[in-house]
Amino acid sequence: MKAACKIRVRGVVQGVGFRPFVYRLAQTHHLAGWVRNGEQGVEIFLEGAEPSVERFVEELETEAPPAASISQVEVDPAKPEGFLDFAIRESERIDRPTVRVSPDLPVCDECLRELFDPADRRYLYPYINCTNCGPRYTVVLGLPYDRPKTTMKDWPLDAYCRGEYGDPANRRFHAQPVACAECGPTYFLQIGDERIFGAAAIERTAEILRDGKILAVKGLGGYHLACDARNGNAVRALRERKYRKEKPFAVMARDVEIAAQIVELSNETRELLTGIARPIVLARAKQQFPGVAPENHELGVMLPYTPLHHLLFASGAPEVLVMTSANRSSEPIAYEDADAIESLVGIADAFLIGDRPIARRVDDSVARVGAYGPAILRRARGYAPGAVATIPCERPILALGADLKNALTLVVDGQAFVSQHIGDLEHYTAFQAFEETIRDLLAMYEVKMDEVLLVHDAHPQYRTTLHAAQIAAKKKVAVQHHRAHIASVLAERGEWNRCVVGVSFDGTGWGDDGTVWGGEIFAGSVHEGFERVAHLRPAVLPGGDAAAEFPVQAAAGFLAQLGDLPDLCAAPFNFPERFRAARELVTKNVRCFGTTSMGRLFDTAAALIGFTRETTYEGQAAIWVEQLARRTAHRDGFEFPYTDGELDFRPLLTAVIQSRLTGVALETIARRFQVGVAHGISECLRTICKEQGAKTVVLSGGVFQNELLLGDLKPQLDVLGLEVWTNRMVPTNDGGISLGQAAMAAFARTN
Repeated sequence: MKAACKIRVRGVVQGVGFRPFVYRLAQTHHLAGWVRNGEQGVEIFLEGAEPSVERFVEELETEAPPAASISQVEVDPAKPEGFLDFAIRESERIDRPTVRVSPDLPVCDECLRELFDPADRRYLYPYINCTNCGPRYTVVLGLPYDRPKTTMKDWPLDAYCRGEYGDPANRRFHAQPVACAECGPTYFLQIGDERIFGAAAIERTAEILRDGKILAVKGLGGYHLACDARNGNAVRALRERKYRKEKPFAVMARDVEIAAQIVELSNETRELLTGIARPIVLARAKQQFPGVAPENHELGVMLPYTPLHHLLFASGAPEVLVMTSANRSSEPIAYEDADAIESLVGIADAFLIGDRPIARRVDDSVARVGAYGPAILRRARGYAPGAVATIPCERPILALGADLKNALTLVVDGQAFVSQHIGDLEHYTAFQAFEETIRDLLAMYEVKMDEVLLVHDAHPQYRTTLHAAQIAAKKKVAVQHHRAHIASVLAERGEWNRCVVGVSFDGTGWGDDGTVWGGEIFAGSVHEGFERVAHLRPAVLPGGDAAAEFPVQAAAGFLAQLGDLPDLCAAPFNFPERFRAARELVTKNVRCFGTTSMGRLFDTAAALIGFTRETTYEGQAAIWVEQLARRTAHRDGFEFPYTDGELDFRPLLTAVIQSRLTGVALETIARRFQVGVAHGISECLRTICKEQGAKTVVLSGGVFQNELLLGDLKPQLDVLGLEVWTNRMVPTNDGGISLGQAAMAAFARTN
């Protein structure tokens, strides 16, 4: 009996070889009809023998291409139309697009074999790709995803590439960036006024890296600065030129075997490292690279993901390269050629430049495997701009995120698309990137600003809030920072009515009472809202935001509640003069702000243990405490009691001071502080979950990037029988805030 149906497939199904897969599947089952790209995904009309149609629908999901990610398959019965064969049709435009754009993909094994095959047409061609690999998000200019709407539009296909592009049986069928050396872009090496092209450029580049020089190399989403990771002089020069004092550099290992020599690779970590996103993966270091990751037991390592990377290593580049964003410290990654050459003068000794333009800047993603599985710390290449949730709402939502680690969320037809990491908006160039990304997302999905529900942080002085005030959106909603953290976890899981106890710990956020929050515990749901039920004992921050850069300044506010203190400017503490000045502000109550910040509590502990200098990157002091604590397995924690809705830091800090005075080893003090914090949190949750009748706990906020803290918490919460949810698809830091904002706004719950 002949049957027919219409099928709509939603998810990441364009630019990943899905239509040729559908074509081949239809051929296998002797079915007729057509397939095409539409605004909401891939559309299929199918007719043939009923058993064959049923098998086709089953295999559509089970046999899909590896780069595809299917979120929904809709099958509706239809009347047979008498098709005699199966065809791939041109894309259709009806309404605004809601298809999920594929993230950029690492070069596949088939392309790598061709890349190094002297008999292949694309031998040593640095832009080789197919439907299973290559650039997507960084070349697409509009939707649907077709070549005229990519940055490859200016390179017409030659006869050979056109033949592959038009052959449904070929893996380059409708691979939009397809090209070869005869018809496509290429790379050249620029050293001063000299330009070197072709294979000679790659060989000379490898020689430059072996000689200890610094190279600017164009990648998928921007330029990298590269040097030999084992060459201490080169690493030191890179730090000096880039003005990056202590923040760790990431490295790229030639292959997974080299990666296994330099970091510890568990099965899960190896899977993350070699997965389709190819992020930078944080793992325990097995080797030391002078100057690469100061005072850090972890190393951020990634594998080659473009043909060019493989060509460099094959040409003799050092087997481990520092590969860091090409910019001066804290600025966005450079991605346009002219800007890169201008801004990197004095940093790079040479430039390896590709002809293909980059549609938008996209940094490398950062991830790790921790106590609760894989977690994303920076969401960019390989993940963005994938949809991470389905949020029930009728109108588009644009959530602007936070000022630090900014990322945006655009909700269209219920799908929440989270942008790539943008950066810290206090820097003008990062704010420009923020504005560019807003325009880019709205244009890609053909959304007008006056249509959106615009969501921003409740902080009245955030740059995102001030920017929202200038936007002519018809409806605007402010969402409190820490509630957005909790909502981001629930949004990932589509849990709108689940009542949870949410722990939101970070450095700073505007509280309901106008003070600086950061150690908050809530009860409730996204649908009904979150009530603040507990928090860290309030302290004061002398000098406000500056206390985040000087741990001793934060310490002056927290220690003011401890009564008699030893002379902290004398041994063994040796606090600098800034501490005395901050204490004076506290005494006179001048420029002091109330706070419940857990991040500043960690800074205070760091100062007492020995980190008395200015920080050079966000979270450095807390990371220092964690790294120090990892040097010992001590399990006995300092007291951190929970009473009457408050976690009391006074006994905790008193114990740290006494331990320093009695000469206890610094790593033991750091470990006992960490264990004490974990035990205090678990005892707090034991009480609150019992009071609230809750069995699910949500942990979010930048403090929970502390993997040692999570590792200490997990067994304690397991014993309590609590189900623990953490962020998985967006960062637990402020990079995930915009998703939580969008979720809260969709339910009109801003309290």
